[in-house]
Amino acid sequence: MKKITLFIAVSLLMFCMTPKIYAQQSRTERSGWLLGAQSYTFHKFTFIETVDKMEKLGLKYVEVYFGQKLGEGFEGNMDFNMNTETRTRILDLVKSKGITIMACGVVICNNESEWRRLFDFAKSMGIKVITSEPAATDLDLVEKLADQYNIDIAFHNHPQPSPYWNPDLLLTALKGRSQHMGSCADVGHWKRMGIDPVEALKKLEGRIRILHFKDVGEGGATAHDVIWGQGVCNVEGMLKELKRQHFNGMFSIEYEYNEENPTPDMAQCITNFQKITNKLF
Repeated sequence: MKKITLFIAVSLLMFCMTPKIYAQQSRTERSGWLLGAQSYTFHKFTFIETVDKMEKLGLKYVEVYFGQKLGEGFEGNMDFNMNTETRTRILDLVKSKGITIMACGVVICNNESEWRRLFDFAKSMGIKVITSEPAATDLDLVEKLADQYNIDIAFHNHPQPSPYWNPDLLLTALKGRSQHMGSCADVGHWKRMGIDPVEALKKLEGRIRILHFKDVGEGGATAHDVIWGQGVCNVEGMLKELKRQHFNGMFSIEYEYNEENPTPDMAQCITNFQKITNKLF
């Protein structure tokens, strides 16, 4: 009898807690903040395994990276050249998990044909943002395609000597160009390069299209990811600044530490994100 009573009590507790968790997520979603994952976080796993792990974490938005093995029942890797049947099956898979493919990248194309195939892929998959580091010689073409397809292209900031490693370089590249062109703000890479992420976000106000959101520890250029709020990126300060800007878009969790099992750390990141956003909204 005691075991039955304990089981009922635990079940009721879980039932009461679950709506609260989803209410927290819905609060940020209603404000246009979409918390999801960059699938590279799970690059040690297949895409099928990735969406399973995301479902368990309650994450509903994914940014896919190209080159990830698709997994059981599929041939090949995630690729913007995949055939129509595979694309349809991938869309059916993520839909069954309650997940939406919001973005893809980081990807760099070598010629106009590749760029057009990339944008065709994005359109067919319902993707809203392509994250990339296009060459300066491709900017006119990329701008034309972004406007034509009504898809944002967000310039990622890998560390120096990447062409867009600091916000000033990016702003120079974007000057006078389409609003479909903006920043994929990797706040961890900024910090590794000695750039204050909050100040960088301020500089890019109006141009931020998606974030590779993270926190990093001490160590400069070699600093690794840590649970959000436990590092030196000033997570709460960044979120306050993004709220001030009325940012709308995806926060991609790109957690590149404990790669064999990043899920527990990601769960803590999500919890800390919810705690901060509960105070903001």
